[in-house]
Amino acid sequence: MAKKTTLSPDFPGTTMDIRCSFQSLIALIVAALVVGAVYLTTECGYLVQEDDQKLGMKGSEEKCDLFSGKWVFDNKSYPLYREEECTFMSDQLACGKFGRNNLDYQHWRWQPHHCDLPRFNATALLERLRNKRLVFVGDSLNRGQWVSMVCLLDKAIAPGRKHMHNNGSALITFKAKDYNARIEFYWAPLLVESNSDDPVSHRLPDRIVRAQAIEKHARHWTDADILVFNTYLWWRRPQMKVLWGSFNSSDAIYKKVNMLRSYEMALKTWSDWLEIHVNRSKTQLFFMSMSPTHERAEEWGKSIGGNCYNETEMIVEEGYRGRGTDPKMMQIVEATIDQLQRRGLNVQMINITQLSDYRKEGPSLYLQKAMGTFDSTTNF
Repeated sequence: MAKKTTLSPDFPGTTMDIRCSFQSLIALIVAALVVGAVYLTTECGYLVQEDDQKLGMKGSEEKCDLFSGKWVFDNKSYPLYREEECTFMSDQLACGKFGRNNLDYQHWRWQPHHCDLPRFNATALLERLRNKRLVFVGDSLNRGQWVSMVCLLDKAIAPGRKHMHNNGSALITFKAKDYNARIEFYWAPLLVESNSDDPVSHRLPDRIVRAQAIEKHARHWTDADILVFNTYLWWRRPQMKVLWGSFNSSDAIYKKVNMLRSYEMALKTWSDWLEIHVNRSKTQLFFMSMSPTHERAEEWGKSIGGNCYNETEMIVEEGYRGRGTDPKMMQIVEATIDQLQRRGLNVQMINITQLSDYRKEGPSLYLQKAMGTFDSTTNF
């Protein structure tokens, strides 16, 4: 069992968003986007296929919104991997290891309304990633997708032909040697620089961001072929302390800024960096939408004050939306991506919010419970 000091929870006094039921689904969607060279049109976030590996279209539909659909129980082909069989599984995502007995959550498959997601093919993904670098950048949500992507590929790579490198820095690298392919995760929970950038020691009560500084992070993924970004939960407080100047400067200026405004400032810095530095003929760009928290059981008819712990069934009401997400933050993301689109840079949105909202039985509280650290404020 992991020691307490090895945990990297997102932050104290609010919600931890560590998932173990559908991180593989999101990684699968990323894989489909990468393998199929799928791109977004400007119409309502629809997805269209570029090459001859077609999505299974239904009827006369020419476009398919991968994120509009339903969960279908499939105990024949799912799960795509088992946590105990993955060499690189993280304790923070190992629900079964830390006491979860009901494993039905692993057998649900996402089914888009108007097309079929192709069956995951690890070899096809590795071929697509040959001589390439895929980097997930963000917080624990993207770290979970990175772990799941690695687990999806693990069995397809011979022992001794894969390598994990983690020297304690913000960058962790998995390499498939025969393909010269790297799948990496870079810890930057606010994308821009902050005092929470240490990959282990980031539980700080007074969060400070340099909303106009990103180069310290960005230099680690400038040459990536595929970049998957996310940032959301770490901004969820009424105000953020924004720093102008460096952390070590004696004349630095600090100012408390409204959360939405500081988030907008950070995404402006991020988008400006992309516009200047990204190789548009080489790099595919994705942004992961916000993940719901499922911290209010009354939203699905349970007692006030409860949360998702011990939930074993998903929400079946089509179109259900909980209050664990902030639409205004998502509007800022969409506006930023639209501006980049108008400037000739395409960032594809991976809209996981709705499909995740149904999965109240998905969040993992089991590691904290096993270690005696569970409480009502740090519960996912």
